[in-house]
Amino acid sequence: MDLSIQNIEYCKGVGAKRADILRKELGVKSALDMLYQFPYKYIDRSRFYFIHEIDDEDTYVQIIGHITEWHTIGTGAAQRLSATFTDGRHTIELVWFKGIKYLKLERNIQYLLFGKPSRFNHQYNFVHPELTPMSKVKPEMTQGLEPYYNTSEGMKRAGLNSKAIRNITAELLPLLRHNGVRETIGIDLIEKYHLMPLSEALAQVHFPKDHISMQKARERLKFEELFYIQLQILRQMKRREQNEGFRMPIVGKMFHSQYNTLPFPLTNAQKRVLREIQTDLKSGRQMNRLLQGDVGSGKTIVALLTALLAVDNGYQACIMAPTEILANQHYETISHLLGESMVNCQLLTGSTTAKQRIILHEQLRNGEINILIGTHALIEKDVQFANLGLCIIDEQHRFGVAQRAKLWEKNIRPPHVLVMTATPIPRTLAMTVYGDLHVSIIDELPPGRKPVQTLHYNIERRTTINQFITQQIDLGRQVYVVYPLIKENEKLDLQDLQNGYNNLCETFPQYRISMVHGQMRTKDKDEQMNRFAKGDTQILVATTVIEVGVNIPNASVMIIENAERFGLSQLHQLRGRVGRGADQSYCLLLTKLEISKDTRKRMEIMVATNDGFRIAEADLQLRGPGDLEGTQQSGLPFELRIASLTQDGQLLDIARQAALEILNEDPLLDEMHNRIYKQRLDLLRQTIVNWGEIS
Repeated sequence: MDLSIQNIEYCKGVGAKRADILRKELGVKSALDMLYQFPYKYIDRSRFYFIHEIDDEDTYVQIIGHITEWHTIGTGAAQRLSATFTDGRHTIELVWFKGIKYLKLERNIQYLLFGKPSRFNHQYNFVHPELTPMSKVKPEMTQGLEPYYNTSEGMKRAGLNSKAIRNITAELLPLLRHNGVRETIGIDLIEKYHLMPLSEALAQVHFPKDHISMQKARERLKFEELFYIQLQILRQMKRREQNEGFRMPIVGKMFHSQYNTLPFPLTNAQKRVLREIQTDLKSGRQMNRLLQGDVGSGKTIVALLTALLAVDNGYQACIMAPTEILANQHYETISHLLGESMVNCQLLTGSTTAKQRIILHEQLRNGEINILIGTHALIEKDVQFANLGLCIIDEQHRFGVAQRAKLWEKNIRPPHVLVMTATPIPRTLAMTVYGDLHVSIIDELPPGRKPVQTLHYNIERRTTINQFITQQIDLGRQVYVVYPLIKENEKLDLQDLQNGYNNLCETFPQYRISMVHGQMRTKDKDEQMNRFAKGDTQILVATTVIEVGVNIPNASVMIIENAERFGLSQLHQLRGRVGRGADQSYCLLLTKLEISKDTRKRMEIMVATNDGFRIAEADLQLRGPGDLEGTQQSGLPFELRIASLTQDGQLLDIARQAALEILNEDPLLDEMHNRIYKQRLDLLRQTIVNWGEIS
């Protein structure tokens, strides 16, 4: 029977109840689906350790020995069982906090101890280890690599722990060997890249005969996963390259007038990016370009000059920002730069009055407005352009695909698109999330900018920090104090914010203090932000709503409370709120006294570098490819079951090249030997979201 249609319910060890849980928790419906639930780790059960060889808290070990003594400590819920285990040379403590009454320990028998050591008071011990009398140890328990599977709490309650998943999978192997599975990659690729056939790979990934077999199986399955992601992305890119775009060959009066009167010289990186954009605009093909630039790198001026290229060629441009504050900032900055220019630049946000909207809508329809800056208001149905030629989307990760798609409906022919982000994106992530966009990078800061000096303090240094705040404000500077706001603890976090505000008011009665958070009305929030921007207040207490916010050169100090609760990229984004002026700026990271190893590593990285790309790569390594901008991980727009963007960069390059070679020869995948790829993509399309797609 075809394993892809064999109902998991009727597989040995499953049944109706477990099948229902597997469907809900893992999306497993068939026997083949089950085989695609890969182990997340393997433990080598063929090796035995002596106690003195233990030197790592992350490695599972097994030791043969016996128990010399045991006793119960504490009472009630705090009760625990402590035992002394010896391998004949050395001893180690075993501890159990649960299930004590079910443990039957004996002195005069040999046990196989299995578990992961932990370290307490500078000594190793085992918490809740497995103890199996040697007389009951089966040969398979101490042979080869034992797979371990991720399970949820709901699965465990139904008896579907890692061991149960392993047993169910083992029952499927004879069916796999007998029936096989339909190959998902062409024989030419299998031979070219020396890949393991799919049936063999699925067997070896679960129950490998040795390390080499396990690695080759995982390599094959990783390649398949990355290959199809890249094939989808590159096919979309090639399709889009066929889209006819507005041809904009003229570099005219508006561009040159602005370029020649800039109050500062462009960096070489800005000039390079403008040349890349200009090449796109005059090609006759629709531009779809991602502009990456660290905080303060000068993306706004590139956006303005790009918009002026559109205006010089007789087209309108729009710039869409995720917040009113940022839209207002773009409008003020661009209006100031344009000065007495003939370019008509207007602003449209949720705060625009009904009377103003009527006028704006009319001017937009008849082509009087050249550049329109705004928020989500730009995608409202009533907003109609005369000839929209260019869309610039700032902080594009803040907009959903559906929201951006509405911009497309403004034109019969799709406009050129430039999406911008201040969040540096690691190479492997860019290749997968934004792989269908051409990428430009501003990797150079304007001259004269002093790097932000970053310091890490624990909360016991509060007096020193307060003295520093006083010193900086007395020098005429302003200070941000940021608190985390994470949805799971929203009430508690807001309480922390309010308490922090109250404490600062008590500590600094001589200064004026504002407070901003996402639960405030937009009007109130903007009022407080504007007070700070004008210098009416010296300290701004806020949540991460300021992460994408106004440019305040006089704000030279950023204090981040509970910094251990932020990811690296978000810490870097927050730090970018200071360092906008000529004065030395500072970022103080405050954590509790006792912090984890990962937290300490994050703080060390932030102190060591201001390079956003280095920080993004480190964040990817530490936290995985989740939401690199935030404190929560929201996952990738596609599912990676086995491949890792932190570890498989080289394999990703190979998979992308393989996909590119196929598409260069057969862009539509119509050739008979490529039908396998087209069919597979049709099946996978539902799980892959194309972030670059705005149509």
